[in-house]
Amino acid sequence: MKTLKDARVGDTITVVKLHGEGAVRRRIMDMGITKNVEIFVRKVAPLGDPIEINVRGYELSLRKTDAEMIEVR
Repeated sequence: MKTLKDARVGDTITVVKLHGEGAVRRRIMDMGITKNVEIFVRKVAPLGDPIEINVRGYELSLRKTDAEMIEVR
């Protein structure tokens, strides 16, 4: 299983599934990250946290723990 955390800078990936439960999953969905949406990985901080992505036309920063819950292909 490949997650958003494993993606490299410059990759364009597609969300396959969201893991997690309750409020955490709802928060990720509220940010616009849903099944079949394309995500472009813009930057990754030197220590890997946070990850800056472009989704649905806007820029978003995610913690590494949140990125682990997003399965991609």
